[in-house]
Amino acid sequence: MILSYTPGRPMGKQEVEARLGEALEEIDVAGKKVLVIIPDNTRTLPMPTFFETISTRLAPRAATVAFLIALGTHPPLSNASLRRHLGTRMSELGNVHILQHEWDNPGVLSQVGTITCQEIEEISGGLLSEEVPVTINRAVLEHDLVIILGPVFPHEVVGFSAGHKYFFPGVSGPEIVHHSHWLGALVTSPKTIGQKETPVRAMIERAAALVTTPQVGISIVMRGNDLLGLFVGDVDDSWSAAADLSAKENIIWVEHPFNTVLSMAPAMYCELWTAGKCTYKLEPVVADGGRVIIYAPSLSEISVTHGKLIRRVGYHTRDYFLGQWNRFKRVPRAILAHSTHVKGIGTYCDGVEHDRMEVVLATAIPEDLCREINLGYIDPSTIDPAEYENREGEGILVVPHAGEILFRLADGTVPDVDKL
Repeated sequence: MILSYTPGRPMGKQEVEARLGEALEEIDVAGKKVLVIIPDNTRTLPMPTFFETISTRLAPRAATVAFLIALGTHPPLSNASLRRHLGTRMSELGNVHILQHEWDNPGVLSQVGTITCQEIEEISGGLLSEEVPVTINRAVLEHDLVIILGPVFPHEVVGFSAGHKYFFPGVSGPEIVHHSHWLGALVTSPKTIGQKETPVRAMIERAAALVTTPQVGISIVMRGNDLLGLFVGDVDDSWSAAADLSAKENIIWVEHPFNTVLSMAPAMYCELWTAGKCTYKLEPVVADGGRVIIYAPSLSEISVTHGKLIRRVGYHTRDYFLGQWNRFKRVPRAILAHSTHVKGIGTYCDGVEHDRMEVVLATAIPEDLCREINLGYIDPSTIDPAEYENREGEGILVVPHAGEILFRLADGTVPDVDKL
């Protein structure tokens, strides 16, 4: 490990610049083409500080420095969004290039190998048994060194985010996007989120082993807007150390479940595709028969990329899809996975779907559209968050800036579809 820094308090900008700068000086980039893979604007981190520090420390020594934004299937950032994300000095830094991933453009993708049916069956514990082509943005292969930068949070599909997840699905092609997300849905989010070792993580690491470009990881731990940990070194080692710290800082343990959760989405979630995290992180503490309200008065978009398909499918439990697989098997699996993750676990018996909890939108998405996609609706103007506060004893929980902090029950139990 080049750097493992956890001061036990939030780090200031100058401290981050100094510590990160020292670590970067130990990385040999002389004459090399360096690619830095970074998150988009749906993750909390002081991105301008990291962008400027990496650029100014590496550009004078490297042949070239390029930043590739790991969009996954998210829409590209506009020029104005890029400036907000990377900082006002974005256009001032010479010899630095900005790239945005295009997951559905075969022209920017290269296949590095295949995960065989047997391997997938072993990784998934028999849940899947299909060959998975592994494609990745060819920029990863055209550079001499790849640096993966990202914050580590509990994650519904893979367990904890970042690390090689910034390869797959961050800058990958569609096949592994769909297979990895669907595997996470089959396992279910409550059994995955906040776990280091998961079937999806194993799939990602198997795919990453096919990428031969040398790599360095910069893994960080945030709590809210505070940076609490900085780890630089081997990708797996830095991610693992950050995941351990994130488990301490980004999981809140509560004594009892809640009948109503008001999950307040931050502004960085501008569509339900990402604001769904406000359900994922709270599902473990919603009581059977309870409800979670995603409160985002200005959110009006289901998904720029996938909205039409989501409207066609709606939001349902995993077992709703499995119980009618011939009807849904041709739908892209990341769509089905997103649907189940937002809806939560439930059962499907004798043609009737039974949700464990109710998911209600208090957003700018119209009521008729909410009903169409099988979610509840509340007029956000009728909600005063202050009326929900300090009522935990009544079974009501308010979570400001939801989506990154995971809530779990102190006794360690998680919702289990097999026990419904």
